[in-house]
Amino acid sequence: MPTFCGRAALLSRIGDVLSQSRQSQGGSLFLRGESGSGRSRLLAEVGRLARSDMVVLRGRASGITPTTPFRPLAEALLQFTRSAGARAADSLGPYRLVLGRLIPEWREPDTGPEEQSLIVLAEGVLRLLVLAGRERGCLLLLDDLHDADAETLTIVEYLADNLADQPVAMVAALLDREGTALDVARSAAQRGVADLAWLPCLTRDELRDFVAARLDCPTARVGDDLLDLIWQPSAGNPALAGELLEGLVDTGQLAARPDGWELTGRPQAYVPGSLSRRLARRLETCPPDMRRLLPAAAVFGERFPLAALRTMTGLGDHDLTPLLHHGLAAELVGPVADAPGWYAFRHPVTAEALLESCPAGDSADLARQAADAVEKLHPGLPGTLCQLVARLRRQAGDHDGAGRHLIEAAHRALADGAAASAVDLLEQAAALAVDPALQADASERLVQALVEAGRIDRAMRMMSDLDGLGGGLSRQRLAGLHTRLAWAAVFAARTADGLAQVAAARRQLGADATPAETAAIDVVAAHLIIELPGPEQVDKAEALARQAASVGERHDLPVVACQAWQLLGMLVRQRNADEATACLEHSRELAVRHGLRLWEVHALVRLGNDDAARDGSLRRLRQVRRDAWSIGAVTAAHQAESSIALQVALQGRYAEADEIIAQTLPATTRLDLVETAAHLWQTSAIVAAHQGQRREMENRLAELRRYREDAPWADAKVFGLARVFCSLLEEDRPRAAAEMRSALRADGGNPALSPINGRAGLDLLLRAVAGDLDDPAVLDDGSDGVRRLRWNRQFAEMARAVLLGRRGDHAGAQAAADTAMRSAEPYPLAAHLVLRLASEAALADGWGDPVGWLRRAEEYFHEVEHAPVARACRALLRQAGVAVGQRRDGVGNIPAALRALGVTVREYEVLDLVAARLGNQEIAGRLHLSPRTVEKHVARLMAKTDRSDRASLRELARTLRAE
Repeated sequence: MPTFCGRAALLSRIGDVLSQSRQSQGGSLFLRGESGSGRSRLLAEVGRLARSDMVVLRGRASGITPTTPFRPLAEALLQFTRSAGARAADSLGPYRLVLGRLIPEWREPDTGPEEQSLIVLAEGVLRLLVLAGRERGCLLLLDDLHDADAETLTIVEYLADNLADQPVAMVAALLDREGTALDVARSAAQRGVADLAWLPCLTRDELRDFVAARLDCPTARVGDDLLDLIWQPSAGNPALAGELLEGLVDTGQLAARPDGWELTGRPQAYVPGSLSRRLARRLETCPPDMRRLLPAAAVFGERFPLAALRTMTGLGDHDLTPLLHHGLAAELVGPVADAPGWYAFRHPVTAEALLESCPAGDSADLARQAADAVEKLHPGLPGTLCQLVARLRRQAGDHDGAGRHLIEAAHRALADGAAASAVDLLEQAAALAVDPALQADASERLVQALVEAGRIDRAMRMMSDLDGLGGGLSRQRLAGLHTRLAWAAVFAARTADGLAQVAAARRQLGADATPAETAAIDVVAAHLIIELPGPEQVDKAEALARQAASVGERHDLPVVACQAWQLLGMLVRQRNADEATACLEHSRELAVRHGLRLWEVHALVRLGNDDAARDGSLRRLRQVRRDAWSIGAVTAAHQAESSIALQVALQGRYAEADEIIAQTLPATTRLDLVETAAHLWQTSAIVAAHQGQRREMENRLAELRRYREDAPWADAKVFGLARVFCSLLEEDRPRAAAEMRSALRADGGNPALSPINGRAGLDLLLRAVAGDLDDPAVLDDGSDGVRRLRWNRQFAEMARAVLLGRRGDHAGAQAAADTAMRSAEPYPLAAHLVLRLASEAALADGWGDPVGWLRRAEEYFHEVEHAPVARACRALLRQAGVAVGQRRDGVGNIPAALRALGVTVREYEVLDLVAARLGNQEIAGRLHLSPRTVEKHVARLMAKTDRSDRASLRELARTLRAE
């Protein structure tokens, strides 16, 4: 006998999604239907069927307080962490702390602004679900999504976008009514990342099965007369059909007989639209206590707290509990399983119908009594009670009281990182409040919440109104709001908007503002100014940052001081590297002294970059990456990874750089860490360029442009670190010079934008070699700090050597060349390009060891298969009168099919030995390579020829020989 009717096709469709997720091809399905269509029942059935071979996690949005942040997700994830606990925590790294917003036992009291990022939290939820489904797949069931808060919907959308290659399926049910939840579902379906399914009402035949199941009788015993009685008013809605059927049984119109069920008399099913009238008639016949009890419960909505009901009615436990479990109350309500002390109406419309049955004006009085009772029982109104009382005050007509509670609820939502929910609550408060002071408070907080929610344009529009009207806010408070908007513009790379907000903040404070009032404005202004092109911006920004740092320390503004000292560390580097390091160390010390863990980590990231720039050391960067993970500072950790990727690329460890990029770029892209992701794309292009792979470089630069179009700092590095190197490896000096000029145009003369793009390094050497630079004094123009960066120093010192040699100062030239070569030690590609470029001038001017340099460079470029540079080195050696043995090119020996795939001479040599069944160690010995290099060649061969293993490579070699 069927117990679940009319849903076979939909269950099969959901089953396909689950099956794919178990194969790490996860997906999402949104299930929409009208009220009573059986959405929750279907989710329960899906969970029951999946539980045997998947981890099933289920959460439900709250119908009492729709803006309760993250409720369905927290409820679902806690089911897993209660059993997986420590194992889950240990496997999540920094995301454990981020998930503390959903999982109380993982919560840390001191979380910084970055840990509050909603997208970072969404990534944490995704990783926890992947962990849950690692062995057998995970099913996330979310019910009543239409009641979910905005933050939950944002995370749901993020999950839908990112489950395609994960062992996770998500099935979410929602009412078919216009709203954000349905918009999210439709949008996901339009993007092709989710299915949107309609849960239809039952057909007539399905309804017959449904009635038979409810009456526990054979389907054949459900006659047309009974079916018509249910079908007409319900139109196949399962919940409505069940109510009608129960009504017939309760009223005796459908009676049980020994041989089945039988309709008696002239049966008539009541229409639910008349429910309030029916309840009113039934209440009239009830005792007085029951007449007080049910309307008092109904004022709370679908669910109500027993303790407050006790206070409102004056009934003791010995009277109240029996009333709820007998008679009319027992038919209408029941205890809530997951909320001790709470009861719920069995049907969503019952509470509304009971209130409609009350005499006019009584419902407002009941709402006031309910609010008073909850406030008396729960001082401070913890959790969702604040919003509940706000709703009750509003029902009672106390708009200012409702507004105050909504503002407090919004404050809590912001503390939980639920900015969108806070916006919704504050909009309600601003619309309700009558008191001007309360309106001003709501408006001020609304601007802050809009900024946190990323709705900067609307916040700016609100500020123009508040500036004009005053809004009941002091000038200091208005200036603070403008400053906050300026920071939002910094993070959104909207420099012009940010500077406009800075100007507005200064106007509000006026000319007589104290330094303490303007310090926060000064530091954000400095961060904005440095984004403008032109060398004069450095001096302007430095002056503001120094003032802010000084005032911040004098007036106990530690965050302002930390921000200012970290910016100073970047600004003063162009002239004094030691001072720059001292600024960063001071910022770190301030952060430690004031317990600002996040600012300490950011200082350490900058200090790690400082170490790498000074001497090529990555020790501190690797350590701070671990520190950032340990405190859940996801953004700082990814920034450290991005810096490490660039440094190892410059040091010639291209496979390691690619590995870091491959691991980090998807997360930073999903998290919308725009600048970090763009830096990673840029580094990936540098990796390709330094291997002479122009086509691959261009492909990666195209991806960078699609991701971030307006990035002058990217152009500066792209030309100075990628394109110019690719051209030098192709021995196209004119093109390299043109690309270097493009790099210098891109930074606008502002060395802070990109200190290693070539302005203080490679450009100097190229100009010296070309004869466009002839005075060594030019190398002492006050940019010593930038030129002392190790990457720049190798080029700048060799440029000095070229200029000194040209003047006949051979000893000075040799000393400068020695310094250049020591500086170049961590950077093999750059080091040998320096030798190749400088050897021309050394040969012409008779200084240094140009023959030795050319031999070293030729050997290196031949080994790494940069043939144009190797040939140029051999040509210069011949010009110097040195006998040079001819390198066997070998390209002609490569079959045309392999040449078309880009297989190199060295790779073909490796393929030949793989075909002879030699292992990597043996091949390394034959070709005088390291086993790791052989391993890379084999991997490239597999990638280029689309072969999956060595056996298929051997088969390919045999096939080519046969041809």
